[in-house]
Amino acid sequence: MGSQPPASRAALEPLATLDPAALAGVPASSPLTVRAAALSAHLLYLGTGGGKLLLFSLQDPSNPEFLRLLPIGATIPVSAILPLPSVARLLVLADGLLLLADPLLTRPVRRLGSLRNVAAVAARRGYSADPASPSCSIAVSVGKKLLRVDLTLQDGDELDVQTRDIAAVEGVKALAWVDDSIFVATATGYSLFSSTAGQGVGIFTLPESSGRPRVRPLSGGDEAMLLVDNVGVVVDKFGQPVGSSLVFNTTPDCIAEVFPYVIVAGDSKVDVYRRRNGAHLQTVPVARTGQGILIVASDDDGIGTELVVIATAYKVFCYRKVSAVEQIKASLRRKNYKEAISLLEEFETDGEISKDMISFVHAQLGFLLFFDLRFEDAVNHFLLSETMQPSEIFPFIMRDPNRWSDLVPRKRYWGLHPPPKPLEEVIDEGLVTVQQALFLKKAGVDTVVDEDFLSNPPSRADLLELAIRNIIRYLCALRAKNLSSLEMEGIDTFLMYLYRALDLVDDMEKLASSQNSCVVDELESLLDDSGHLRTLAFLYGSKGMCSKALAIWRILARNYSAGLWKDQSENGSCGTSVDKRSEEIAAIEAAKILKTSSDEDLVLEHLGWVADIDQELAIAVLTSEMRENQLSPEKVIAAVDTEKVVIHQRYLQWLIEDQGCDDPHYHTSYALSLAKSAIEAVHMESKYRAKGDREIDSDAQFIYLLREKLQLFLQASDLYDPEDVLDVIAESELWLEKAILYRKMGQENIVLQILALKLEDSEAAEQYCAEIGRDDAYIQLLGLYLDPQNGKEPMFTAAVRLLHNHGESLDPMQVLERLSPDMPLQLASDTILRMLRARVHHHRQGQIVHNLSRATNLDARLTRLEERSRHVQLTDESICDSCRARLGTKLFVMYPDDSVVCYRCYRNQQGDSSSGRGRSLRKDVLFKQSWLVSR
Repeated sequence: MGSQPPASRAALEPLATLDPAALAGVPASSPLTVRAAALSAHLLYLGTGGGKLLLFSLQDPSNPEFLRLLPIGATIPVSAILPLPSVARLLVLADGLLLLADPLLTRPVRRLGSLRNVAAVAARRGYSADPASPSCSIAVSVGKKLLRVDLTLQDGDELDVQTRDIAAVEGVKALAWVDDSIFVATATGYSLFSSTAGQGVGIFTLPESSGRPRVRPLSGGDEAMLLVDNVGVVVDKFGQPVGSSLVFNTTPDCIAEVFPYVIVAGDSKVDVYRRRNGAHLQTVPVARTGQGILIVASDDDGIGTELVVIATAYKVFCYRKVSAVEQIKASLRRKNYKEAISLLEEFETDGEISKDMISFVHAQLGFLLFFDLRFEDAVNHFLLSETMQPSEIFPFIMRDPNRWSDLVPRKRYWGLHPPPKPLEEVIDEGLVTVQQALFLKKAGVDTVVDEDFLSNPPSRADLLELAIRNIIRYLCALRAKNLSSLEMEGIDTFLMYLYRALDLVDDMEKLASSQNSCVVDELESLLDDSGHLRTLAFLYGSKGMCSKALAIWRILARNYSAGLWKDQSENGSCGTSVDKRSEEIAAIEAAKILKTSSDEDLVLEHLGWVADIDQELAIAVLTSEMRENQLSPEKVIAAVDTEKVVIHQRYLQWLIEDQGCDDPHYHTSYALSLAKSAIEAVHMESKYRAKGDREIDSDAQFIYLLREKLQLFLQASDLYDPEDVLDVIAESELWLEKAILYRKMGQENIVLQILALKLEDSEAAEQYCAEIGRDDAYIQLLGLYLDPQNGKEPMFTAAVRLLHNHGESLDPMQVLERLSPDMPLQLASDTILRMLRARVHHHRQGQIVHNLSRATNLDARLTRLEERSRHVQLTDESICDSCRARLGTKLFVMYPDDSVVCYRCYRNQQGDSSSGRGRSLRKDVLFKQSWLVSR
């Protein structure tokens, strides 16, 4: 790792300075020299080179209180103190001996076993034992042995001590115990031993030039730091490196930890580093007097007030970890936003700050940046805050008092920014600050104003637009949240205000036409005065104020058509094509409203001008099924302009075909309208035959489709009055339509005349005769072919075709009577001959069938007689097949299946059609070979 950047951050703040000797009342003639220090809860323990233990209370860290002094021996210097709160003891390493004291130093110390020449000791960390269990374990290095000592608190405040060997190791300088792993530091390197199995493994060796090895367990219970000169290597409980190593500015004399910081002491200073990435945060200079090393201590059990103690030989300095909130607040006061953001991210990663506080800080950052005219960054932080209320930015948009004033919370955050005020005032005051900063900069005075503003000051107009656009971005993001109806009203209404301020017409119309919470009363006059009538119409429509919306669309359509309105979406151009398109858009938007409205008067009031622009839209309005209640057909037909025939016809068609209307009046009206249109189209087509080929083809296609529609309706409906329709087309050439009408009226002869003589459609005429189903219809058609009258030549070919197709079924005499003397013999001879032969063939077939029927009848009668003449022989043993009784001399009945029953059973079974053996003679028909016709 490279060199560390200069520290500029206060992670620790001083609380108090202690003079242990003075507080303990020790005379100056016998000074105290501090050799060891430890913190546990609010208690500070100090060990001296003269064999004394001192206890101080840090309940009030700014005013330490001396509690007690306990001598342990005049010639026994204290080298380490380990609080053991689980067994209510204080472990002291003094001159190679392990001593035990009570936490309040009220009793004399006692030796722990007979251990001597103890080089190092460490308490177990990170072990998941029962928190309520009054026991603990320590690792002890004695001579060439590594021992495990288990302490258990017994009744009567007695300790049970169990000692066992773990491994043989010499030259131990330091120990640390993490979970099951005991880290051992020697002059040659670091190794790891299992506290249960005793197996050891080397981690890494140290070069000969290395300084004193040190090892320290880290908070969390599964990591430790191994010191190699000025580098702290972080390893897990298996000795594997994890994360980043920490590079210290000096070789530490002592290491402590207050999460998330690692604190090292050495060279008359204490340095603070961030544990996660090793960043150097702070240097605390310490003026040392006398000999000895700097000692730094913290509460290793994580209980207490996150205090840090720095001790020299004669002085003790108490420090407290500065909270995450205070550090961020200090950065914001200096307007060092980058540092504040970095701190926020750091503390969030370390879990040092709550989610609510993170949101709070983002909101505070946003307001500070907003008042510094950095609107984009400000809104970015507003969006990151989950607790900031939407109404907090309302005062930037509209001056109090207003409809939403009561929603605005009276938050002051940390009091680092003024209360929100209208944007114009924020920008004006911000620009004044920029001008003052420019003046101070010229005078050589540093300011906190952003350098970008100073080097390139923006204009007021640019800042105002930037601010509005970013507030719009924030409000748009809020629309996706689940907010109260009053808040949503404010958001959408202010959005419309801001869109109008920047003349963002498309955004205004998009908001107004979508589902929104805009307050119409707040925007009505604003949009009307600014000429944003389309937006106002959309807004009326979205709020169900259909009458007002339609009135505006009507005005806009008229203005467009008159060239009095410039379409804002076309940059003010008002050419004919643009006006026409805008006029159509007005009609389309009006139609959207009319399609869903069940208000007949409103729909019919605006139908006319919509139809003048686009008849298809008018048809869609009338035939819409989106409305809850359909319009009255009577009122619709009365309201539709008689000249708009297409609308009239399409509405009637929808009424009849889609709505199933069976009112004869509407069926007749539809038929009459179609008939008139067909006549007019045919007349126009014949009048303008001099047009180009392409136009003639187009007209012919239109006429064909129109007549086809008329013909299909005339055939399908039985509810119109055919006589009324005939009156309309009587003088026209619509012969097929006439044929359909006459057919509806039962005028068969006229229908045949039209089909055969006017249309000369022999196939249709013969088909109609088949539908009539009588032979005389064919004879009548034959007569029309042979004697068409009115000077028309006989249609011999059609007559021969008729005789060829149906002559065999016709009466030859009637056919011959109808034949004209003028008909060429060669045309009719073959047909008549075939007809006569067929007639004779039919006659002979009839005779054969008649004779066969007589023979069959005679055979059946003979068979029946034979059945009735059959004899049956009964004996004394014969029984009834139904009741199983002996027949004797009783009357009996025999069925065709030869079953015999007594007369009594026969009478009981009459109507059952079952034989004595249970056979159904109706369902299971009996058939004998002898019954076949054999003669």
